[in-house]
This record gives sequence, C-alpha cells and structure tokens, in this order.
Amino acid sequence: MTEKSMIQESAEAASDLSMAVLNAIQNPVILVDENGHVAFANWEAESFFGASASHLARHDISAFIPFGSPLLTLIEQVRERRAPVNEYRVDLSSPRLGADKLVDLYVAPVLSQPGSVVIVFQERSMADKIDRQLTHRAAARSVTGLASMLAHEIKNPLSGIRGAAQLLETSANDEDRALTRLICDETDRIVSLVDRMEVFSDERPVDRVPLNIHSVLDHVKAVAKAGFARNIKISENYDPSLPSVYANRDQLVQVFLNLVKNAAEAIGDRPEGEIMLTTAYRPGIRLSVAGTREKISLPLEFCVHDNGPGVPSDLLPHLFDPFITTKTNGSGLGLALVAKIIGGHGGIVECDSQHSRTTFRVLMPASKGRAADDVTPMTKGTTA
Repeated sequence: MTEKSMIQESAEAASDLSMAVLNAIQNPVILVDENGHVAFANWEAESFFGASASHLARHDISAFIPFGSPLLTLIEQVRERRAPVNEYRVDLSSPRLGADKLVDLYVAPVLSQPGSVVIVFQERSMADKIDRQLTHRAAARSVTGLASMLAHEIKNPLSGIRGAAQLLETSANDEDRALTRLICDETDRIVSLVDRMEVFSDERPVDRVPLNIHSVLDHVKAVAKAGFARNIKISENYDPSLPSVYANRDQLVQVFLNLVKNAAEAIGDRPEGEIMLTTAYRPGIRLSVAGTREKISLPLEFCVHDNGPGVPSDLLPHLFDPFITTKTNGSGLGLALVAKIIGGHGGIVECDSQHSRTTFRVLMPASKGRAADDVTPMTKGTTA
C-alpha cells in the first residue's frame, strides 16, 4: 500500500468516526453552509425535521423552520461575529415540526469553512432551569409576606408568653422551674427563627458597586478555613480576566458563605473531601425580562463544587424553596435567601448534583465599571 493510499484510508476512517460520534449524540445537530443549505444532519436531526439528510441537503434551512424564525438571525450574527451564541426558548412550532416546539439553540461558526455554522437543538436545557428560577423568586416573595406577618403577629405574643413564664419561675418549685425554663427557651428559639425570616421582608435598596469577585471569594475562603471548613481542602480555578460584577459586597459574602458552608456540611468528615471555587465567562447565557422583549446577559459564572454525597433527586427541584432542608436542625432558609439575594441582583442560581459531585452555579451580569476593590486576581488552579 502506497503512502498516499494509507493517508487517504486514515482520513476516511477519521471521517467515519466523526460521523459515528455525531450520530450518537442525542440532540439534533446540523451544519449549514455559506449558502444556507443543510450540508450535514445527524440521525436525531433527521428525526427532528422529519426528513432525510439527503432531502435536507437539497433545501435552504429556511424551508424547514417557521417564517421569520429568530434562528435565521442567529445564523447571521454568528457569521458576522465569528463567535458562538446560545439562545433559549426559541419557538420553532410549525405544522412540519409540531406544536409547542420550544428549543434551546447553540450556534457556532466553523472556522475552517467560512460562512458555515453548526447548530445544536436542545429541547430540554437551560430553559427548564430558568423556569425553576422564576419559581424560586416567587417562593422568596411569598416568604417576604409571611415574614412580615410573623414579625408583627407572633413576636409580640411571644414576649408576653416569655414574661409570664419568667414570673412563674420565681415562685415555682424545681420541677416546675424546669418547665418554665423550657417555655423561655422555646420562645427564644421561635423569635430567633422569625428574626431570620425578617431578612426576606427587607426590601430597602442596597448599595452596589463594581466588585472583583475573586476578592469576595478569597474572603469567604479565609472565613471558612478559620472555622467550619478548617479540615476541608478548598481549591480555586479562577479566570483572571473576568470583568467586575455590579453587586453589594456584604450580600455576596453572605451568599457564598452559605454555599460553602452547605458544601462543607455535605462533605462532613470525609477524608478526601474537597470544595472548589471556580469563576468563568460564559457570553452566550441570556435571560428574558418578564413583561418586555429585553434580554439581559448573564456572562459571569461563579461556582461552588463539592464531592459530597449529592442532593437527593426528589429534593433537587425544590432546593431553593423555603423550609426545604436535609439537615436535622436546619431551618431551610439559607438557600431561599441565596435565591432572593441573587435574584435581586438580576442573576440566577442553580444546582446540578449527582453522587460525589454537586455544583451550585451563580450567573450574574457584568459591571461596566472598574471594580472598587480591584486587585491582582488569583491565578488558575491554586489550592489551599
């Protein structure tokens, strides 16, 4: 066999492998060439469009999607910018594709073929997570009203109950004194719980400035290492070029202290337990603003990873709801407060969990100004 034939055979084998990989993907994938024709479609794409790859290749992509679809605009944007774009909740419903065909789209340029783009269709993805975020925010608002009612209607009677118990204690015998002390302790515990819930009813505007998120995370790490996570390895993988985030420093510290503490409690005494803090820039993530056509970009991604046992699958959809907890003595308000604070900053928080790998992901908009506490960012991959 000549060298030329060997090279040709190797190229054909690589092409066959690429086809096998693309056909194994459970999402429709197509390649649109510079003329708008479908130059390639995997098996899932054939099923999605109800047409064979050869039939798709004879037509323009516009023949298979609804008239005026935003997908056509996305293709042009990707060609002009030569950068990938994500779009969520794109409605492709049509007689050909079927009713209620909402998809997430990933459109990326093929740099080796100018004008060509790859499109990945995903019927279930970030859209589901955003739906959960709206539920979390609604839950936080319901807790806000509940907290205001509790503060007014419960704390005053509790003060009377505690005062009466203290008066009884002065004239009670030892056995009864133990009961009056129990009344005082329990009323104090309820007051403490109500005080924590009052945080949800605080709707005052907060001071926000451009912040270096790495400075916030370093502070959170220092607090954790000095206390609840002193025996747990905490590592970082930061993007040193990350722009600043427009936020309230104290509230972000509170958010990430909650998330890191949850991770530490999930790990417990595991000898190989580890928490990882990561930051990244994800330019494709955008969120629709209710009541308008406006979409805000959420390119800043801050994550807290841990290798604990994971969150039970039946609890995961309700994790940010108030009073949901797996802890014996937990109140279930920590993550609800996290969702409220991040939602108030125009961002979203989500959780992905499986055995030995749980990730809390915070997505936030970038600030247009320079960070007030701008310092030299941590380098990637440092550990402590």
